[in-house]
This record gives sequence, C-alpha cells and structure tokens, in this order.
Amino acid sequence: MIIPTAEPFFFPGNRTGCLLVHGFTGTPKEMRWMGEYLAAQGFSVLGIRLAGHATRTEDILRTRWQDWCTSVEDGFHMLRASTDRIFMIGLSMGGVLALLAGANLPVAGVVAMSTPYSLGKDPRLAYLRWLCLIQPAVPKGPPDWQNPEAGVDHIDYPYYPTRTLAELRDLLTEMRTALPKVQTPVLLIHSRLDKGVLPLNAENILSRLGTTDKSLVWVENSGHVITREPDRQEVFELTEAFIQRLAGPEA
Repeated sequence: MIIPTAEPFFFPGNRTGCLLVHGFTGTPKEMRWMGEYLAAQGFSVLGIRLAGHATRTEDILRTRWQDWCTSVEDGFHMLRASTDRIFMIGLSMGGVLALLAGANLPVAGVVAMSTPYSLGKDPRLAYLRWLCLIQPAVPKGPPDWQNPEAGVDHIDYPYYPTRTLAELRDLLTEMRTALPKVQTPVLLIHSRLDKGVLPLNAENILSRLGTTDKSLVWVENSGHVITREPDRQEVFELTEAFIQRLAGPEA
C-alpha cells in the first residue's frame, strides 16, 4: 500500500510533457509542488513512483537499479501517448535517472536537481554487498532543511538499506559512463548549502556532459530537497524558462 499523500500524480495539459522523478528512498510528494506549478503553466505533468518506494522499507530491498530505470521508461511511454515532447526532471537520484534517460531515450531536455556524481571515496563502498550482512541499515545524517515546515511532513524511508545503497552505487557508475553520451540540453540546479549531495557533484556532472547546451545554476538558501525549500519558486521558474526556450511557442 502506498503511503498516504505519497502517491504518483498526473496533470493533463498541452503537448509538452514533464516527467518528474523523485529521489532515493523518497516519494512523489517531494515533486508535487513542482508538478502543480508546471501544470499551472499548461504542461502535461506526470510524477512517477519508483519501484520499491513510498510503501515499506522492505519493498526497496527487492529492487535493483534496473527496476528504477524501468519505472522511468514506463513513465516516459505513458506520457508519450499524450504529448509531442518530454522533458525529464529529477531530484537527487531522480536527477541521475533523468540524465540516464537523456542518454538513452528521445527526450527534449533534462533538468537535474541536487544530483550526485558519486557516493564519495569511502573504501567501504566497494564492499557494500558484504557489509549488508553485518550492518543491514545505514542511518541517515541530520536533516539540512532550511524550510522546517516542509521537513515536518516530508515522507521518506527512515534509513538507507545497505543492500540498496549498493544499487545506488552501481546506478551512479552507469550514469558516469553515460554522461558523455548525453546530447540533449541539460539544466543542473544545486544549492550551495546542500549537505546531502555536496556542490562539487554538480560541477563534476557539468564538466562531463557531452552536450554543449548545458548550464549549472546555484541557489543559495536551500538544503537538499530544493523542490520543497525556500528557493523552490526560483527553481520552478528556472525549469519553466528552460522548457519554454526549447519547446518554443508550441508549449
């Protein structure tokens, strides 16, 4: 059963589609305010639920990174039935999946927010599949919410399953390999205050993208989940301007 208020959503609109992808252990709720904003601009908006998310922590243990990619591909084909062009818009791991889609699917553009390039250089990362036998769960760090009200009703799993962190690690390897193949326009948005995914990640992604139509915009007053933070209106407007530039008057 899906957690109440964490359901996927669809707002029908014009022939320009926006596919919204939430983050690792998160839910579609963290993308809903953005979805409502884009729908108000007339776009068709689909906020998907990634496999194993928004239900029980046990469910994510049965998923692999390929399942999350399949969730995105399913959403792409669902939205394609009612649109002429689709923009991929992802937060955190959702940004990773959006960039992979930019390399592998005929998308019009990608917006990747608060997106990791890697999990860092901790030597234990190479042994996650063994470590999960000893330490099945990894606690989450202290929240970096700049909007405490959004943090109160934010929904995600309370910890990181170690087995699933191994899947995220492997997904990031796939993304790094795919970045030079991304030829569609890309907008990266990242907060300088993000403690969950440090700003250097955005710079690493930008430098390795194959497309020449790429940009990185910083926001200054948000934590990691910038779609629910004080800079969200700026983030929404930047995304809208990016879509309008590429879709033109038909949007």
